[in-house]
Amino acid sequence: MQNLLVDLTNATFAAEELPRLVGEAHKRGYTLRHIPRPNERILSWIDLVFGPSSWSSETRKSQCFLAEQGDEIVGFAAFDARGLPFRWLKRWTNESDVGIFGPFGVKRDHRKTGIGELLLLAALAGLRQIGYARALVPAVGGDRLIAYYKRIAAAETVDEFEIDEPKKYRTTILASGDGTNAQAVIDRVHDGSLPIEIVSVIANKKDAQALVRAQRAKIPQVHPLVWDRVRQTRDAYDEKLLETVSIGNPELVLFLGWMHLVNKTFLDRFPDVLNVHPAFLPYDTSSDTVAYPDGSVLPVYRGAKAIRDQAAAGVRWSGVTVHRVNDKPDRGAPLTRVPYAVPNNTKEETLANALHPLEHRAVASAIRVWTLEHPV
Repeated sequence: MQNLLVDLTNATFAAEELPRLVGEAHKRGYTLRHIPRPNERILSWIDLVFGPSSWSSETRKSQCFLAEQGDEIVGFAAFDARGLPFRWLKRWTNESDVGIFGPFGVKRDHRKTGIGELLLLAALAGLRQIGYARALVPAVGGDRLIAYYKRIAAAETVDEFEIDEPKKYRTTILASGDGTNAQAVIDRVHDGSLPIEIVSVIANKKDAQALVRAQRAKIPQVHPLVWDRVRQTRDAYDEKLLETVSIGNPELVLFLGWMHLVNKTFLDRFPDVLNVHPAFLPYDTSSDTVAYPDGSVLPVYRGAKAIRDQAAAGVRWSGVTVHRVNDKPDRGAPLTRVPYAVPNNTKEETLANALHPLEHRAVASAIRVWTLEHPV
């Protein structure tokens, strides 16, 4: 991967260029708009077209230029992101004259129209207007894309690096059921696409298929941990759970279908816990509504019966979210999200089956995001 640097003092990015870029977009049938603070509809559109990834989360911390054709969003270019934790940005955080460009994307069927170039130049001009003298285009991979930035924006390479550290993060999976998400993670670990080491799998049902899958994959520690509600208090079970997870000394804990709420003691001991939830959750974790890519605003479905409740309500949209776990169920900060347009008259089982492959993708992406944000 490469970090690229653009000289914004070039006349290409002068203030008077922005009206020209807007006019050129209009000639090509597009509206180019500056969005000081991207809303949930824009962020969910990014999730739909380019997710699962961290792009919507990064754009949420940025300004952006949006390209539209009629009522349809076709592209975006974020700029001036603040507070991104990625390690390849650390060298540049104290450079007050350097602004951050990206993420940046155009829908596939609009990529040969020239609108991408106009978005790129507009966002860089936006950084110039804020007062930056240079723009960092971070973590660019692939010769073709690097050449694109060099050709359009006269960017120069300033850093080269491997995006993954050699470290493998110790990870424990907590599951309750069939374990298809656990299997998807195991498969990606085995093929080398996830930089984690699964040290244990724990299930709170003795017949959970997740345990069989873990044994088959030769995970070092496989633990059935059933709560005997007749003989065991809730506090006693929680203490046993904490003790069992602690055996593996994980840096990351994954809730993949785990159906037991953990207490504050658990979260204090293991602060990095991610949960996959079969509904589309908002970035504003206090909100009980969420906006979708078509602009519709629908209720948020939290809790263990989210799929049942969505099917019963006949929702037009659903989705998947992987979020951080805190002491408020399904109100932790999202890492990755995938919206899903629900066909009419979809039943609960059909919706669950449609969301499963989205969960696999979202979990893998969230793990990648977590490892890239996590300090080594």
